[in-house]
Amino acid sequence: MAEIKDPENTILMELKGGTVTIQLLPDVAPKHVERMKELARAGKYDNVAFHRVIDGFMAQTGDVEHGNMEDGFNLRMAGTGGSDLDNVPAEFSKVPHARGSLGAARSANPDSANSQFFINFKDNDFLNGQYTVYGQVIEGMEHVDAITRGEPPAEPDRMISVKVAADA
Repeated sequence: MAEIKDPENTILMELKGGTVTIQLLPDVAPKHVERMKELARAGKYDNVAFHRVIDGFMAQTGDVEHGNMEDGFNLRMAGTGGSDLDNVPAEFSKVPHARGSLGAARSANPDSANSQFFINFKDNDFLNGQYTVYGQVIEGMEHVDAITRGEPPAEPDRMISVKVAADA
């Protein structure tokens, strides 16, 4: 198991294949880190589908409004919603969109991130400076690599649970 140095800023995401450990980057993107922890602690990410998974690019999830596969799930709407909280302003940095990095999904408006995020399957340098990076997978990337592909996938995978390590 990965050594967790900062449990308050580490996410444990349970997928069908096992646990993905994500080190959050509060020094880089404090508002995005706080939002993820707030939604995780409220259980909002539990059972949320990976609604956009592009081979060789990334896996997107986090639509807590339309993506919960146990509560009002709508595959056609998944990816269009957020949370009932205000949007989070962009927190661009020099941290690259490397393999396993966590990026904030948003519309064309840089300040429109809310609850959705993506995990990069490979280095996606063309995203650098365009989308906020606020975490890095430190263990379990093989479980991310195994997520069912599609836009949307016919039978999407889900985040079974998402917890802050300090609470686990």
